Amino acid sequence: QVQLVESGGGLVHPGDSLRLSCVASGGAFSSGAMAWFRQRPGKEREFVARIKWSNGITDYADSVKGRFTISRKNTQDTVFLQMNSLNTGNTVVYSCGMSQYYTSNYDHRMYNYFGPGTQVTVTS
Repeated sequence: QVQLVESGGGLVHPGDSLRLSCVASGGAFSSGAMAWFRQRPGKEREFVARIKWSNGITDYADSVKGRFTISRKNTQDTVFLQMNSLNTGNTVVYSCGMSQYYTSNYDHRMYNYFGPGTQVTVTS
């Protein structure tokens, strides 16, 4: 059974940076992707960034381009999200997902597994 566990969230101020980590255990999809999503209370998960396992190609939501960077360990069991220039709009729960597919569809329903998430709070 695949398990994903996120860490690295916390309380920061506007303009600060955070690095989130997601560790996968129990298996991986070599042809798929790992991604970060964010979720506000009562809302569905929203795509933030993803990385293709096979060649490291990355994609980002327009709102985070230039500020967030997704990366991975070569062992394919850990993915990171470096978040710079955080603002109060980034106060959400971030979770990582694993998908056996890599398509043009960024929807969270394309992902087979999710971790419980890590809270990021940006406050002045």
